[in-house]
Amino acid sequence: MDGQVVRLDKPLAEVADQFVRCRLVKIAGADLSTFEFDYDLTWFVFFLNADETIYGRYGGRDASDAEARISLKGLRYAMDWALEVHKNPPPAAKPLAAKPVLAEKFDAAKAHKGCIHCHNVKEFRRADEQKAGTWTRDSLWVYPLPENVGLTLDIDVGNRVKAVAKDSPAAKAGLAVGDFVTRIGETSVASFADVSYGLHKAPASGEIPVRWTRDGKELAAKLTVAAGWRKTNITWRPSLLDLLPSLPFNGDDLTAAEKTKLGLGEKRAAFRQDRTVHRTLREAGIEPLDLVIGFDGKAVDGEIGDLLGFVRRNYLVGDTLTVDVIRGGRPTAVKLKLK
Repeated sequence: MDGQVVRLDKPLAEVADQFVRCRLVKIAGADLSTFEFDYDLTWFVFFLNADETIYGRYGGRDASDAEARISLKGLRYAMDWALEVHKNPPPAAKPLAAKPVLAEKFDAAKAHKGCIHCHNVKEFRRADEQKAGTWTRDSLWVYPLPENVGLTLDIDVGNRVKAVAKDSPAAKAGLAVGDFVTRIGETSVASFADVSYGLHKAPASGEIPVRWTRDGKELAAKLTVAAGWRKTNITWRPSLLDLLPSLPFNGDDLTAAEKTKLGLGEKRAAFRQDRTVHRTLREAGIEPLDLVIGFDGKAVDGEIGDLLGFVRRNYLVGDTLTVDVIRGGRPTAVKLKLK
């Protein structure tokens, strides 16, 4: 594979008719060791052959929108790629007789009533890990975005590099705009989903092998990543709703003049708490008309929603943070345990 299967003029139906298409409408009964994907998604595609060797994947999203990372052209490109792989398929990844991993077999699934949704898989697994004492916060950061290593990919040609962030792991590895990424770790790449899966399987820190082509020449290097590189905005994930804190603040953004008077930058998010204060905030020590300017000493640009969103992206239920307040013209720190 040279990384450049670009035939976007071919009708989607013409490409699709070369596949035996099967739609799975429930996760129960599906072997999770084969159908391994981001279970917070509502739609995903696997390209595989009869011995369950996976040629590629398509789907995925980010926090901005459920369709921000997919397109019909991108799907067609990934299908073309899978057909090329099928001409010379890799060895089977596992014997067909291997014992399947089923969602309904998790201990936490036994108390579940009704249909098992995809996001329940992550909830069951988390509950079992918490019971066994093996769950950590690092488990939150799954299926990292290509941008986490400095890559922005073309939506329609899913492995073509559209941008490379300065001083990022991708830039330091030598990747450039126009390159075609062909492999991340052990994963062959033709789509956002493939890259995200390859990064999902990568270590929490260290090196990630990457291969790409440039002008028909194959190149290889390693992405060097530091601890914390996997973090993304998790507020859209249905499997984590019970872990995301509620912040019942209400108020109006400070004007530019008010911020200037307080010595804050005009872009900085800051707001005046309403006269009515929610019980949980009142018990913590928040008072009517408090000026909230940050949390744990961190400033955020934007408006009240950006400031509260910062907390939901970086803290969990049970964490304690400091609300940075100006009260009566004086800085005040209020400790708040998140619920």
